[in-house]
Amino acid sequence: MNRSSPIVRLCSIDKLFPNGTHALAEFTLEVKRGEFLALLGPSGCGKSTVLRLIAGLTQPTGGAVAWSDAGEADSSAEGHDIGFVFQEPTLMPWATVAGNVALPLRLKGKSRPEAAARVAALIGRVGLADFVDVFPRELSGGMKMRVSIARALATGPEILLMDEPFAALDEITRFKLNNDLLDLWQALGTTVVFVTHTVFESVYLAQRIVVMTPRPGRVFGEVAIEAPYPRGEDFRGSMDYASYCSKVATALSAAAAGGGEA
Repeated sequence: MNRSSPIVRLCSIDKLFPNGTHALAEFTLEVKRGEFLALLGPSGCGKSTVLRLIAGLTQPTGGAVAWSDAGEADSSAEGHDIGFVFQEPTLMPWATVAGNVALPLRLKGKSRPEAAARVAALIGRVGLADFVDVFPRELSGGMKMRVSIARALATGPEILLMDEPFAALDEITRFKLNNDLLDLWQALGTTVVFVTHTVFESVYLAQRIVVMTPRPGRVFGEVAIEAPYPRGEDFRGSMDYASYCSKVATALSAAAAGGGEA
């Protein structure tokens, strides 16, 4: 597998909603296989719309979404295994942690015994091995998000789409989940597209940050974060981290002001 090859491309996308909202205009993006990509921009710039287009949950008004498979472009998300983590965990309240994580496998026709090993392994990976039979109402916000991440990874997706998943969490929990997410990404090799409006989070997590303009969203520019993995508190406290944050913040401010290319 060539990790530098594109897994999906958004080609000159225009997205106009029936209510007249012009979400995206001439939006072009290439997501490389196996990379950790962050989409950064102000609220309402179309970041979530980009994820929904990749997932096939909405269709472009103009332009095309092209998947790369064995060298041939496929314009449909159908047939591609995609994991999606939303801002809210959206867990089934009547199901245990194991039941929630198993849901995608059950929907694919796997029996409970067939799914059991995969479910147990993923629950262990997100640090909830002692909470297999616990219901969502008994979990903290951070634990619920861990379940949501494990569920999104249950089918071994080609690409994991994450829509500001840690926005509602306190800073300590958010830092811990950032670290755990990077561990998962490195262990599993899944392509990640992570939406955030936080400069600090984007720099800590991503290999590449795409900065978007206010609505209608366009790609203003991108910043490569060349700090090695694994990343930890040493990186958070480093001059490199501060320098990258300053560079990304400057690009974001310029994008918001309608400046030229970063």
